[in-house]
Amino acid sequence: MTCPLAAWSSSALLTASGAVPSPRQLAAHRRGTYGFVHFSMNTFTDREWGSGDEPATSFNPTGFDAAQWVAAAKAGGLTGLILTAKHHDGFCLWPTATTTYSVSASPWRNGKGDVVGELAAACKAGGIGLGLYCSPWDRNHAAYGTPAYVNVYHAQVTELLTNYGELFEFWFDGANGGDGWYGGAAETRRIDNATYYRFPELWAVCHRLQPNAVLFSDGGPDIRWCGNERGVCSTTNWAKVRPEGFAPGVIPDFTRLAHGDADGNVWRGVEVDVSIRPGWFWHPTEQPKNGAELFGLWLSSFGRGSTLLLNLAPDRRGLVPNEDIAALADFQAKKAAFTAVDIAAGKAVITDAARPGHPGGNLVDGNPTTAWAVPDDLTTASAEIDFLGEERIAGVRIDELISLGQRVEAFAIDLWHGHWLEVHRGTTIGAQRVIQLHPSRTTRLRLRILASQASPVISRLSVFSG
Repeated sequence: MTCPLAAWSSSALLTASGAVPSPRQLAAHRRGTYGFVHFSMNTFTDREWGSGDEPATSFNPTGFDAAQWVAAAKAGGLTGLILTAKHHDGFCLWPTATTTYSVSASPWRNGKGDVVGELAAACKAGGIGLGLYCSPWDRNHAAYGTPAYVNVYHAQVTELLTNYGELFEFWFDGANGGDGWYGGAAETRRIDNATYYRFPELWAVCHRLQPNAVLFSDGGPDIRWCGNERGVCSTTNWAKVRPEGFAPGVIPDFTRLAHGDADGNVWRGVEVDVSIRPGWFWHPTEQPKNGAELFGLWLSSFGRGSTLLLNLAPDRRGLVPNEDIAALADFQAKKAAFTAVDIAAGKAVITDAARPGHPGGNLVDGNPTTAWAVPDDLTTASAEIDFLGEERIAGVRIDELISLGQRVEAFAIDLWHGHWLEVHRGTTIGAQRVIQLHPSRTTRLRLRILASQASPVISRLSVFSG
């Protein structure tokens, strides 16, 4: 799935404020909720991190079907899948020229299989995006820790970037260096995370070969980590950061990583990664989260301005288990029910100020290219919607026009109950803020922008009946 750039064109009457996202970063924000897939050697050994000494013959799914993964993802409303093409144990899910430790040495498909290739074809057929993960750490490779291994790793990434069509994301893990098998040495090897892998050089190759793909690591360079694996984004979430000192596996300040920087000079939106099960890989004793739990994670991640990367764990058959598919379908049903009716759509909007050409009605016109904006000298403002009758209010969504930057520092939502009653107060908005309210009935709702770094530019105000 791609995001048409025309949908993010800015008006000549408005100018950007501070750091702004690139076209690929804008597309990443609009991807919304997508899937991780952890499926590899660990699936068959009942481990989370393999040591690298597991025999390649252990990998042998009995009913592998990438199309079933895609169908499961679509049941959950996921817009793409990112596959762990190589985890820390070094086992490669594609027939690579860089190592013998791959599917080519397994009995699966008589050594002729290619998990990455089959998933790429299934994603294309199913109309969802493909992303890939290739662990920098390799606990199998004898050369790990030397310059020679870095060349191997760069070659692996290049194979993945060039042989499987268009990617929407490439994922760089921060777990790097430690104990491993390392070709039989069975020792601990330490590396300098910030310099060993020559990441700037590798990222340049990625951007050249896959210009539309965002690159994820702890601190960027395109999108950053939320700082936890619980599915929770910070309630204050700036997509802007000051990037100095951050690298994959190098996090000098977890608070800044989670919150971002109000004075950040580059755009690096947050991605929240969490698994549908307790572990990342399938384990026979574990069960998935239910639909209500997944909906709560969506509110605490996507709802706070991030994207949500929800992990699926296919079993030893090579299939997403039925109970996981049922949870995904229930999750999607709960999202759909919550957002199904936007009672603000098309209603009249009264504002205390509006810039010429950018009236309050742009909040409710369903067009992401338009926005309500106020004159440059104003950093507070309010917009009121009259529903022309009593309505049930269960939630709100607010979007800034982030192609012009992220500006809002604080906002509030009020409902009319014979007088204005504040029902929610928040800090940043960013790409989107989705708020579940205690359901109540009212005839009017008001959005107040309490503080903004520059004149606020809001592209959407949706009100959900739930």
